[in-house]
Amino acid sequence: MKTFKVLSLLLCYPESEWLAALPEMHAALEDETDFNGDAPTRLAPLFDLLHESRLIALQENYVATFDRNPSHSLHLFEHIHGESRDRGSAMIDLLQEYWKHDFDASASELPDYVPLFLEFLSLLPVEEALELLGDAVHVIAAIGRKLDANGSPYAAAFQILEALSPVAAQELAEPPVRDMDEAMELFGPSIDGVEPLLTPGPQVTVVQMPASRRQAAASTH
Repeated sequence: MKTFKVLSLLLCYPESEWLAALPEMHAALEDETDFNGDAPTRLAPLFDLLHESRLIALQENYVATFDRNPSHSLHLFEHIHGESRDRGSAMIDLLQEYWKHDFDASASELPDYVPLFLEFLSLLPVEEALELLGDAVHVIAAIGRKLDANGSPYAAAFQILEALSPVAAQELAEPPVRDMDEAMELFGPSIDGVEPLLTPGPQVTVVQMPASRRQAAASTH
């Protein structure tokens, strides 16, 4: 579906090449209003921002929004697993889903980078794409709520995805401590010698899903 492809591009780091295609992207959304509903209207503030701002300002805003604010991270599994060991196995599961459909996930981004995941969905039959979106919607909705609370026009992209999902989004639990070394340094082992991240904690009510963020730029602005 073109809607998923357009949303994928809108959530990418701003580059002049794809920004030049904004009129075509808007037209593609208009062509699929029977599928995406009022997506063109919801995305109007984001399109206005991308049309009217200088490239350097867009890039700085993107880095501040997504790279410097972990609560807005475009890595889906970061919101579920943090940097715990479970994130690695979730990445492998997602890669296997990509490979099963002959999707080239050899990009510089991690597999759970949202634009990469949406690009993948754009290549699938609608029913299958929506089923996988339903697996990811709990995280997608959480990111959208946080962006909306901070007044970001990027929130609209996540709200559209939530509206398209066949599954109602559930609240997320907080992800675990960022990594084992940090946990040991801050807290040490428990009284019975169990490492912190191996201690049972609250369970996340999210389906283990097939599901991707940008790593550059933060150091260049």
